[in-house]
Amino acid sequence: MTRPTNNNVLKLATRYSLGQAPWSEYSALVELFIMAGLEELKKKLTPLFDAEKGFSSGSTLDPCDSYTLSDSRTVNLLSRSYGVYSINELGLQKCTSWPTDDLDHGEKTYKCASHEMRIFGAIGRGASSVVQRAIHIPTHRILALKKINIFEKEKREQLLTEIRTLCEAPCYQGLVEYHGAFYTPDSGQISIALEYMDGGSLADVIRVQKCIPEPVLSSMFQKLLHGLSYLHGVRHLVHRDIKPANLLVNLKGEPKITDFGISAGLENSVAMVSNCATFVGTVTYMSPERIRNESYSYPADIWSLGLALFECGTGEFPYTANEGPVNLMLQDDPSPSPPNHVFSPEFCSFIDACLKKDADSRPTAVQLLSHPFITKYEDARVDLGAFVQSVFDPTQRMKDLADMLTIHYYLLFDGPDELWQHTRTFYNECSTFSFSGKGCIGPNDIFASLSNIRSTLAGEWPPEKLVHVVEKVQCRVHGRDGVAIRVSGSFIVGNQFLVCGDGVQAEGLPNFKDLSIDMSRRMGTFQEQFIMEPGNVIGRYLITGQELYIMQ
Repeated sequence: MTRPTNNNVLKLATRYSLGQAPWSEYSALVELFIMAGLEELKKKLTPLFDAEKGFSSGSTLDPCDSYTLSDSRTVNLLSRSYGVYSINELGLQKCTSWPTDDLDHGEKTYKCASHEMRIFGAIGRGASSVVQRAIHIPTHRILALKKINIFEKEKREQLLTEIRTLCEAPCYQGLVEYHGAFYTPDSGQISIALEYMDGGSLADVIRVQKCIPEPVLSSMFQKLLHGLSYLHGVRHLVHRDIKPANLLVNLKGEPKITDFGISAGLENSVAMVSNCATFVGTVTYMSPERIRNESYSYPADIWSLGLALFECGTGEFPYTANEGPVNLMLQDDPSPSPPNHVFSPEFCSFIDACLKKDADSRPTAVQLLSHPFITKYEDARVDLGAFVQSVFDPTQRMKDLADMLTIHYYLLFDGPDELWQHTRTFYNECSTFSFSGKGCIGPNDIFASLSNIRSTLAGEWPPEKLVHVVEKVQCRVHGRDGVAIRVSGSFIVGNQFLVCGDGVQAEGLPNFKDLSIDMSRRMGTFQEQFIMEPGNVIGRYLITGQELYIMQ
């Protein structure tokens, strides 16, 4: 019998799997598989995309084959662990074709739909992505959306690596929290929804603060080491881009590692990453072995962590622009060390341990957790939140927060009924609402009262509908973490909520200045005050107090 080609094998396999090949062809199918040879067949069935290594040097596959687009507007990313990440406008589902030795086995679903996002513009831009602020409408949670174009192979590799990493550690200490992902067919972009770290990065902190006190750094890096030890010990990942810009903090003072797009996966805890094909990351924070283009492993992250701590503690990067990474290649040149007459012995010792030129001499993340610099301040009860909030002007941050939450609320109020239903979860059992001399408590009573007001403003038919024009938003800090928002504006006949002023704007809203609205014919005015406080989920705010006044 003539040896069949792989094309014949795959065609028959496809027909049989779809029920198009009769039972009589089953034995022939088995024979064809045997004759084709297991090794040759394995090459065809092996996933087309390898997040860590890319395509093999001998591969003739088109890079576009690392993903597929279906008629249902779903993009499928193929991973090394035989898993398929199916992402569409409703969210992400990770499926595994058959059992593997990888920790990623099993199915996971993250419902995170594009139509559930209220987007408020870019807050950052990198080489491969744009980061935007957004509010998840059903939960009223502020998130960061990281948008990546899937049609560029390098960005797609980074995207899949990041999704795989976050998907398996959605809520681990020291790592930024993963909320889900969705695909927008019209733009060709996949958006990863992440925890919004409202304090920025440690790079932002030292730009304002110059340097960070040792007790604060000790407490922060303890939490970061927990995240790094998880990446190394459980996920077997080398981050490869640890630096102050990728160490984020929120206003509660919690530090977290982000940007896993160029992480490299290792088969086990003692494996090494090969050299020339993996020269990625920020060069100035690379370890000597990476600069020399040698194989490297987890100690490369320890070196980068040491440099990041050095910079955060002293306010200075230890290498000048002229020296830079060249110094790292000089074996006889000692590693940088902070001045011991300025900094504590424990701080200097920690830095020295991380910046050993010999990678094998560097301690692991787990070992560093018991270093005297980390344990020294464990009983000091360092208030990280107070430190972060002392660095940044809280007024502007509260103003941005007030703008987003105000716009979100009135878009719900003036929007379709299916979105209005989500308003109920904006309140808790202790929330209060006051209008026209009457008060109510709790989400059900408040929602019922607001629904009555909403129905009245809608009129008997659509042309009579009154919508909000927000003319002024004022805010102030309320308590430790809350915000008091005072809103004033007008009611006009229309179908579109509007915002005057130059604050944060939601995407898709018309510019008030571009509309010819005669405000002298407004139907009434309103004033409203909200007290919003954080919920038990980072980024989520609840309305705990609300007062509404409507004037003719």
